Amino acid sequence: MTLRTIKLLLVFGVALFYTFVVFNNITDYGSNFEFVRHVLMMDSTFPGNHGMWRAINTPTLHTAFYFSIISWETLTMVLGWWGGVRMARALRAPAPGFHQAKGVAIAALALSLLMWLTAFLAVGGEWFLMWQSKNWNGQDAAFRMFTVIGIVLLLLIQPDTENQP
Repeated sequence: MTLRTIKLLLVFGVALFYTFVVFNNITDYGSNFEFVRHVLMMDSTFPGNHGMWRAINTPTLHTAFYFSIISWETLTMVLGWWGGVRMARALRAPAPGFHQAKGVAIAALALSLLMWLTAFLAVGGEWFLMWQSKNWNGQDAAFRMFTVIGIVLLLLIQPDTENQP
């Protein structure tokens, strides 16, 4: 029961993290919007780099990118809470029932991993050369979150047995 409880609490921890992320992105929209805008404009990358043709300088597209990130985070948050509730309801169920209850939480964590890997590390980091910026480089934070979420997912997918401590 201890390992199941740990899995449950970690899923709720991730859901809480995303709740704060979504809350901050909505209530302090401008701060993180500036991050997205500068990454897309590539205005702080190395001078004279040959990738500047990729820069997006259209405010409407900046807003669309940021809105898609907030939507992705919101979906991850909702799935995280839903998955945690499903797991809580099945906490004392036989192993197959608890395992089945983990499905939504697994989807939330996978969606989170995809966001950090795709949106931040691949698109922001490599396509828009975010790694070249001293001020608008979110790769360390993205890697940290990818790692934390990945560890939670790896623990969550471990098989559950009837004889857990």
